[in-house]
Amino acid sequence: MTYLEIVNGVLRRLREDVVAGVQATTYSKMVGDFVNDAKHLIEGTWDWGANRQEVTVTTAASDALYSFTGIGSDPEVHNAWDTTNQSQLQRLTLDWYKNRTNTVTVPEGRPTGWAYAGPDSSGDAQVQIYPTPDAVYSLKFWMSSYQTDLSADSDVLNIPSLPVILQTVAMLAEEKGETGGYTSARYFEMADKALADAIAYDAAQYNRETEWHQS
Repeated sequence: MTYLEIVNGVLRRLREDVVAGVQATTYSKMVGDFVNDAKHLIEGTWDWGANRQEVTVTTAASDALYSFTGIGSDPEVHNAWDTTNQSQLQRLTLDWYKNRTNTVTVPEGRPTGWAYAGPDSSGDAQVQIYPTPDAVYSLKFWMSSYQTDLSADSDVLNIPSLPVILQTVAMLAEEKGETGGYTSARYFEMADKALADAIAYDAAQYNRETEWHQS
C-alpha cells in the first residue's frame, strides 16, 4: 500500500474524513508521523523478507573503511562474501579489530573478515575490512535494514500494511482518548494479532533457514 492509502485507512477507522494528500491537513500530517512511528516499531519485530537486500561494496587499495550508502544506521548483516575470490567473510568484533590495528601493523591483502564501525557523517552504517584490501575486490553483504520513512504520497510500504494501520489507529485512539468505537486497548490487541499473523506468514517463506546443511 502507498503512504496515502495507509493514512486514509487510518483516518477511516478513526471516523475522520479521508484526504487527497498526506500533507493536506494538520491532522493528516500527524497521522503520517504516527504511521512512520508504527512502521519503525513493527520493522523491529522481525527480519522481514521485503526489507532484506544484497549490498555490494567495491574496495580500493589501502582503504579499509566503507559505508553502506543509503542504508541507514541499523542494518543487520546476515552474511558477507568476497565474490571476487568466492569466499565467505568472517564477522569480527570491532574491539578485536581495534586491538589488532593498534598493536600490530595491519597487512594488506585479500579480505577475510569485517566488523561494524558505527555510522558515518550521513548516518549510514560503516564496516571495517580486514586485512586492509590491497586491490579492488567485490564484497557482497546480505542484510536486513529498515525502510526509510515514508514521505511522498506514492511511497510504497515494504512490510505488511495491516499491522501498521492497526498499530497507528491504536496509538492515535490512545492520543485522542476515544474513537466512537473500539477502545485503544482493543485496537492494540487487533494490531498484535495482525502482526503475529504477518510474521507467521513471512517466516514460512524462510522456514528452511533454521535447518543446518553441511557445506
